[in-house]
Amino acid sequence: MFTTFEQIICMGKSRFLKVSTYQYSSEAIIFKGKLESEGIEVFMRDHLTIDSDPLVSNAIGGVKLFVKNEDFEKAAKILSTVSKFSVDENNNPLNCPKCNHSEIDMVTSIKDLKSLIAFLFSIIIVLIPFYSKYKYQCNSCKFEFN
Repeated sequence: MFTTFEQIICMGKSRFLKVSTYQYSSEAIIFKGKLESEGIEVFMRDHLTIDSDPLVSNAIGGVKLFVKNEDFEKAAKILSTVSKFSVDENNNPLNCPKCNHSEIDMVTSIKDLKSLIAFLFSIIIVLIPFYSKYKYQCNSCKFEFN
């Protein structure tokens, strides 16, 4: 099934298989916690490199999560239940009011003077922008809604 070193890591008598890859370690830590809460031992790779220089994430293939060979199917099933798109407070997928598509992402944009000034002020004092408006955007028709 898996043959490359990238996908298999041997540690003692246990074999670890790559179950998922993430751009940044913050994402990987969330999913690592989810798997560990289900009793699955998880090994992270390349997170320290990416934490020290986030710009190399694409070059080295991101942060990789590995699980034991015997836990691979269970881990893959758990990760597949996590929605990649926006959901409501009851964990149901949001649907676009225009085309009824369920692939909705939360976006932010600078469209008014107040958000532009706050963004520029944040850059000047080297902070993350502290004022912005969030909306949902449909991946299919690009319609934005609250």
